[in-house]
Amino acid sequence: MTLRSGTEDLRVGIIGLDTSHCVAFTKLLNLPEAPGHVPGGRVVAAVKTFSPDMPSSAERVDAFAATMVEELEVPLVPSMEELCDMVDAVLIESLDGRAHLEQARRVFAAKKPVFIDKPIGGTLREVMEIFRLAEEAGVPVFSSSAYRFYESLVAVQRADVGEVRAAISYGPAYLDPHHPDLFFYGIHPLEALYAVLGQGCESVVRSHTADSDVVTGAWSGGRLGVLHGLRTKAIPHKVTVFGSTGFAEQQPTDDQFNIFGSLAATKLSGGDSYVSLLRQIIEFFRSSVSPVLPDETIEMFAFMEAADESKRRGGAPARLSEVIEKARA
Repeated sequence: MTLRSGTEDLRVGIIGLDTSHCVAFTKLLNLPEAPGHVPGGRVVAAVKTFSPDMPSSAERVDAFAATMVEELEVPLVPSMEELCDMVDAVLIESLDGRAHLEQARRVFAAKKPVFIDKPIGGTLREVMEIFRLAEEAGVPVFSSSAYRFYESLVAVQRADVGEVRAAISYGPAYLDPHHPDLFFYGIHPLEALYAVLGQGCESVVRSHTADSDVVTGAWSGGRLGVLHGLRTKAIPHKVTVFGSTGFAEQQPTDDQFNIFGSLAATKLSGGDSYVSLLRQIIEFFRSSVSPVLPDETIEMFAFMEAADESKRRGGAPARLSEVIEKARA
């Protein structure tokens, strides 16, 4: 797997044009005049894929594809194989996590490093299979929410609070009928929770209402993590960490998500934007080293699957090891 030299822009291909991320990422990479421009890569081709049974995908793909072609001058190609022949690295941006396993198989066959946008898979089993296939093919793969790399969250991680004992993360957890409850948007505040607590969750207990979910995770060493997923309008997001000598509270900027609204200009610049994530992606494409370990990503999806199992049990605890073993079987 040979990438272009450090002085040349990487040729990047996009699979999936049914999300605002494809337009936002392309603007940040391709337009030097864009606020927050991320150097080092350029989107040179895209494949227009979408999910006909998912309205948020099917009803938006034509507009995003038109923007890519007419405004950003990115050509569309008919197949993933043709795309892979043209590029050094791939962004899988399809909105639907169910599509990612098959799309990743095609990229792995071409031996191209790949970033897979959230959710990395439509089930825990698919998530585990993606990482298994990537290891088998010797292809670097990386997935993350942009929340993990927000400057406001990095500041919390760096705060001197002594030994971290607990954390609370709240944010959007909109549901989609084609995905397990928390996979579709709960991954955002959960990724932030894992950014400050790391791996080691052993079991979860979930409380569920129409408007919100509260999932309490028991980590090794007596640590506790609480995910509060919200489904009302104008959802904020924040993480608070409690340590042995103090606490730290995230101070998000004005770049808060408007989940289903138009893409705000602030998402293309500033401390809490896509910029930090894209910088990580370009560095990953060049180094082949993921900033998030596969085991941590798998554990996050096991956390969400265990939360669903706790819901099915009426709020009784569910162990992550249970759902992982079930997925393997």
